[in-house]
Amino acid sequence: MHRLLAAILTAAFAAALAVGAGFGIVALLNKTPDQPNTPLVTYETARQNR
Repeated sequence: MHRLLAAILTAAFAAALAVGAGFGIVALLNKTPDQPNTPLVTYETARQNR
């Protein structure tokens, strides 16, 4: 009886841990970046005045 209870509790804990890790990974992937999306290289065009 004790082994069955231990197995059920271990499986429930593992499932809860997997669900929590999944939510954490999704939350990190949906996080917006801190730096703005600006180009690293810009090229001058003929229309720009100096």
